[in-house]
Amino acid sequence: MRDLSSELLAWYDAHAREMPWRVAPADRKAGVLPDPYAVWMSEVMLQQTTVAAVRDYHRKFLQIWPTVHDLAAADDADVMAAWAGLGYYARARNLLKCARAVVADYDGIFPETYAELLKLPGIGPYTAAAVAAIAFDRRETVVDGNVERVMARLHDIHAPLPGSKAELTARAEELTPQDRPGDYAQAVMDLGATICTPRSPACGICPWREPCAARDAGTAGELPKKTPKKKTPTRFGIVYVARRKDGAWLLETRPENGLLGGMLGWPGSAWTDDPEPQPPFEAEWTELSEEARHTFTHFHLRLKIMTARAGLDTRPLRGEFLSQGKFNPTALPTAMRKVFDLAHLTLRDD
Repeated sequence: MRDLSSELLAWYDAHAREMPWRVAPADRKAGVLPDPYAVWMSEVMLQQTTVAAVRDYHRKFLQIWPTVHDLAAADDADVMAAWAGLGYYARARNLLKCARAVVADYDGIFPETYAELLKLPGIGPYTAAAVAAIAFDRRETVVDGNVERVMARLHDIHAPLPGSKAELTARAEELTPQDRPGDYAQAVMDLGATICTPRSPACGICPWREPCAARDAGTAGELPKKTPKKKTPTRFGIVYVARRKDGAWLLETRPENGLLGGMLGWPGSAWTDDPEPQPPFEAEWTELSEEARHTFTHFHLRLKIMTARAGLDTRPLRGEFLSQGKFNPTALPTAMRKVFDLAHLTLRDD
């Protein structure tokens, strides 16, 4: 096992991906440690999101809020707006809660151990292990989807996920070295992301090609196996896009709990099988011929779009008018931005 870990670390020294939050292997060997704040933020952003999508957001957040103290003091609406487009918005709310807990309970210094990190809001077992290993070089077993795939192929494990998670984690723990565990954690994730890919793995250039049991058996391309998913349901909703004569748009802040919590959005119905119309004020609402479609983790969403002009004296039952100068469509979550992209031409300035 030590030989396998050493081989992978040697490969990582030569092929490590450059990340805004990562310290290069040579610098780390020289004693340079990563910023725990940057590492923690990257791990939260990377949950169910690709590195390519996260890079620019990570840079933006560190430019606006360069320290955990800055983030803890930030306005919730500003953070949610900066997060818009990255998806899974509960992560942004947890980001704020965690930053404030680190400042309030730890004087702005991230705890180093898995157990202490796990006490922080929004940090689960994976994130606690990743931050402890990568930021503080603690020997913790870091297992994401890439690592599960590598372990399943290395040991030719055919039991399907998620039932095989415990076995795959145990295999990963066996390989985690005492020396350089932070670099090792990043190395095995890089291996899965760049060589041991879901489709057409590049086995010929893999540092673990010789000991890989699935390569030897010719089964690498079919692993890891997964339990078939249930059919994704579809929900429906109605949204109301209104614009006042002075250019202001009617928007509301969604409830903190639930999908898109705390984000700006258009007033509308609940998302159900048969939504009930809930116009925010009386008007001649016009239905667009095209609906907005978006897919969340557990369901597809189809939104019927109703548009109307509002008078300067309109008093909506919900939401409030936001002046054209203060409204930035990029602050909308993706589902609501899709609605805007379809509706704004019908309500553009006369």
